[in-house]
Amino acid sequence: MDPVWHDAVIRGDVAAIGALLDHGAAIDGRDRYGQTALMLAAHHGHEAVVEMLIDAGAALDVTAKYGLSALMLAVVAGHDECARRLAAAGADRTLRGVGAPGFAGKTAADLAAARGRTELATWLAPEGSS
Repeated sequence: MDPVWHDAVIRGDVAAIGALLDHGAAIDGRDRYGQTALMLAAHHGHEAVVEMLIDAGAALDVTAKYGLSALMLAVVAGHDECARRLAAAGADRTLRGVGAPGFAGKTAADLAAARGRTELATWLAPEGSS
């Protein structure tokens, strides 16, 4: 991932991100940890950037370390509105984390429940789950 792109996403700089997208930034490029811009924006709680990247066609279900997606990273970091926006856009609610005990086998809804955010957990529960 280009450092200028990475820094703009981390800062939540909507204007810079828009300009970079207009100039062909690799929307789904990964940083050294395997995270995309959407994952970084979700983890940092930059709702406007999440929205912009979704609208620009960012891949919703890329996973990185521990099998975490942008949706799961938003939940883990406590950014419920980012999580809701990602889920509403069609992010896969059935993805499950891997590896680390706190993530292994858990969906975004499970991660929300484990953090005491019952309403979000219910809202994120995959259809057909009980």
